[in-house]
Amino acid sequence: MLNATVLDQVLWLVGCWLVVGVLGILALNKFALVARILFPIGGFIGLLLALVAGGALLHPSSIGRKLPLGLPQLLFHFRLDSLSAFFLLILAISAAGVSLFSAGYFRGGQGTAPGLLCVEFHFFLASMALVLIADDAYSFMVAWESMALTSYFLVTANHKLPKIRDAGFLYLLIAHVGAIALLLSFGILQANTGDYTFANIRLQDLSTFWASVAFLLAVFGFGAKAGIVPLHVWLPEAHPAAPSPVSALMSGVMLKMAIYGLLRVAFDLLRPHIWWWGVVLLVLGLVTALFGVVFATVQSDMKRLLAYSSIENIGLLFAAMGLGLLFRSYGMNSLAALALTACLYHVGAHAFFKSLLFLTTGSVLHATGERNLGKLGGLIRFMPWVAWLALIGALASSGLPPFSGFISEWLLLQSFLFTPGLPQPFLNMLIPVATASIALTAALAGYAMVKFFGVVFLGQPREPKLEEAHDAGLFEKIGMGWLALGCIALGLLPNLVLTFIDPVTSSLVGYGLARQAKASGWWLLTPTTFERASYGPLLFILGVIAAITFTFILVRILYHGRLRRSIPWGGGHPWGNSRMQDTAEGYGQPIRQVFEPFFHLDRHLPKPEDTAPEYSVVVSDKFWNGLYMPIVKGVQFISAQVGRLQQGRIAIYLLYSFLTLLFTLLMVPGAHR
Repeated sequence: MLNATVLDQVLWLVGCWLVVGVLGILALNKFALVARILFPIGGFIGLLLALVAGGALLHPSSIGRKLPLGLPQLLFHFRLDSLSAFFLLILAISAAGVSLFSAGYFRGGQGTAPGLLCVEFHFFLASMALVLIADDAYSFMVAWESMALTSYFLVTANHKLPKIRDAGFLYLLIAHVGAIALLLSFGILQANTGDYTFANIRLQDLSTFWASVAFLLAVFGFGAKAGIVPLHVWLPEAHPAAPSPVSALMSGVMLKMAIYGLLRVAFDLLRPHIWWWGVVLLVLGLVTALFGVVFATVQSDMKRLLAYSSIENIGLLFAAMGLGLLFRSYGMNSLAALALTACLYHVGAHAFFKSLLFLTTGSVLHATGERNLGKLGGLIRFMPWVAWLALIGALASSGLPPFSGFISEWLLLQSFLFTPGLPQPFLNMLIPVATASIALTAALAGYAMVKFFGVVFLGQPREPKLEEAHDAGLFEKIGMGWLALGCIALGLLPNLVLTFIDPVTSSLVGYGLARQAKASGWWLLTPTTFERASYGPLLFILGVIAAITFTFILVRILYHGRLRRSIPWGGGHPWGNSRMQDTAEGYGQPIRQVFEPFFHLDRHLPKPEDTAPEYSVVVSDKFWNGLYMPIVKGVQFISAQVGRLQQGRIAIYLLYSFLTLLFTLLMVPGAHR
């Protein structure tokens, strides 16, 4: 059984991350010490934390701890239950890989001293861990804001560039707007009792109206951090600005803190569950997923492409949560467990493959100095390790078997197949549309990953300098290999993963899938019944091996081993070169034309007098131009009007004081007495 010492171990390991950060201050400009010693130590702490969290999941319980920190009447309460242990496991495994990669990635010239990067990096990890074990609204918000601030400093590591400062400001602004919504939500949840502990919040019996208000505020607050549409605009700006290991942690792990928070509020703290809450999450998720993947297909920047892909995956997680909440509201707990299992499985899958993809872009950026897809190509010959590891991440992101992304998306589609049993005819009509949207999103995600991997690593180099590219270093290879191993393990061992997810769904909805999975055998994944659906990853692998072997033998028999070499992607043209290859813009053009209403397009047309005519199209976000820019202009106008009060003359300021006093005497009853 889980006892208090397990939570103590978690707190000690989180404290070790903080100590590593403090040591970074002492070694502020000692790059070798920071990169070769402190970052690997941080990765080792992540491994230990993963062991503790995994043990807590295998022996689930819920024991809390109160620490004499914070304010006199608002002490810090911590608790490690199944939900927090699962997300802590994902955080720890991802942190181990990213920390090892960072040991070989971070170099001088980042704009921030190496020791300061170490402080921000490990404080960021510690704050995310504290978010997961916080057991009251006060400690949760302190950890939440610490996570936002440390990630802001990491995003603006190269703060000398104005664009990076602007991206950091946008991220911090939306993060704090979301935090205000969370404060209001917790204020409603405690029901005017003055007790902000989660144990007290669970006891409150809110009316339907106030429960719905608290839920919607939580959706807004956590959605701002997760990047749900239309609060997504910070992601494609912050990820290109941040160093690649930071992007990996933010996309792979930090966004999941919002998923954790919403699961905690919707399934644990709030009672009762209302069916239309699930519809809200489902619709938001589907719109976000489709929006994100469509924008990913037309990007020409590696990191912006992956940022929009993260928006797509967050949409899938919201859709799975919404479906689970919908089933839960009608007492269909077994189906709610299936939907939540798909959600939690995708949390782990996305953490691994998206972190891996961001790390591979970091290696490409270091080796070539380019992140523009139009200037890359053919890197598989010069960076084979990075290319093959990126291929694993791309296949997992595409939802192809036998990798992790396929299992989670397959479970999600299985959840949608059971929705005709819902008692609402409206929902039974809505779900087929939602299922088609999920299928379209999955297809476009594969399209985007083909573009990403094909343009960067296949074909011929589009720039001469690419031939000087070098493969990743030892620490970088180990970090990426660790995450790639996670992508493979989650794809090949789904029943083992279910044993870690089962305690979470059992605590949230009172049902788990592990027992059904064990009844079908360790080699076969059966979410409901064998007759309805099953999947055997090892059987799939054997089938693929058999098909490849048969094809190889057939080629040897028919062609007698003859080999002919030709230009890759030559299209049959004997004088092909890199300029004749399909570009990133050309590859995304069909999608841009089909989904043109999604985009704001700025076309630059050549003029007749141009001696070197050029045609270009700039794709931008309609939400930015239609929603955020009017707000910016309105704030600027109000600020300009308020600024007129600042005359710089003492007589004017005395007049303001006199008028304020006169207004108070006239308007406030009893003020003249």
